[in-house]
Amino acid sequence: MQLRASAEDYLETILLLSKKIGAVRSIDIVEEMGFSKPSVSVAMKKLRESDFIRMDADGYISLTPSGEDAAKQVYERHSTLFDWLVSIGVPDKIAAADACRMEHIISEESFEAIKRLHGSGS
Repeated sequence: MQLRASAEDYLETILLLSKKIGAVRSIDIVEEMGFSKPSVSVAMKKLRESDFIRMDADGYISLTPSGEDAAKQVYERHSTLFDWLVSIGVPDKIAAADACRMEHIISEESFEAIKRLHGSGS
């Protein structure tokens, strides 16, 4: 299933927050991403309906196996692209912003080539 860039960003944020703070709630996502509570609520509903996340009775969010797979894939693309851009002289702040945009549109072939070139290929 092809995810929209915004859904990928939410999944990646949930993954990173869960590593950073453990239990994740919508308010944590609001604060991390700077989006409004209603926007995050709508996104969480869509991700839940698509079986990418689960939300328990107390409002704690966890990734489903498919959500975790998608989040890890986006995070790998982001990390690899960021590291590669920095390695070729792009300042960190610009590399982070560019990697965030590139992670959603880069083809698998181009991404694998960058991984090979950068030395982080499989």
